[in-house]
Amino acid sequence: MPVQLTLYIREGCHLCDDMEQALGETAAELDFEITRVPIDNNAELEQAYGSKVPVLTCGSGEICHYFLDLQALKRVIA
Repeated sequence: MPVQLTLYIREGCHLCDDMEQALGETAAELDFEITRVPIDNNAELEQAYGSKVPVLTCGSGEICHYFLDLQALKRVIA
């Protein structure tokens, strides 16, 4: 069963686009599914993640932000 990940993003964010692309490139190697969650216009999410997007999480734990940390992702998947 694939690991469920959440990617908090802002629309039009180049770092968000970069992380999504990097995740797409690792999807064939690792077994995960991603739910994209835009934080724009959501006060609670903007307060939690606004200065750190993109933020990749698994459950309530943060894996990485700004850039994909492939080693951290692999530890979570394993």
